[in-house]
Amino acid sequence: MTAPRRIMVIGCSGAGKSTITRELESALGLPSVHLDAHYWRPGWERPPDTEWETVLARLVAADRWIHDGNYVTTMPMRLPRADLVVFLDVGRWRCLWRVVTRAARREEMAPGTPHRVALRHLRYVWRFPKDSRPKVSAALTDHDGPVVRLRTPRQVRRFIAGLPGTTTARP
Repeated sequence: MTAPRRIMVIGCSGAGKSTITRELESALGLPSVHLDAHYWRPGWERPPDTEWETVLARLVAADRWIHDGNYVTTMPMRLPRADLVVFLDVGRWRCLWRVVTRAARREEMAPGTPHRVALRHLRYVWRFPKDSRPKVSAALTDHDGPVVRLRTPRQVRRFIAGLPGTTTARP
């Protein structure tokens, strides 16, 4: 298999998408694209649909990228261009813990969008296995390229360690 040029990293909030994206970026030299940073406006305002579609089309058209973000509704546009999909299918308790601790560190996803613990977001994380995982899995059945499903930190470490130019990984 040739080295991938376009990688989608998908999974629930708190699954570790940004962490593995940084590792992939370092190992493969591909530029990372954090979809949240392109989607959300300050104060957690959503862009108009047409504006988001224009931004997404530009991001997808690039020759090389790692897309960090689930955004199930965008998968029909992104999947045909992806050479590899990494699906972090992590348990809900681990995801919830990571979402809460990330908010406690007051990290920002994009300028003016600090991580926060909102009941609506926690509900999304809790319900991801029932509500979103089936949609993700269904979308992936039509993908022609490889899909790597990682469920544990150990699987993530092994996957990263198997990439060219890597020796260790810190999920």
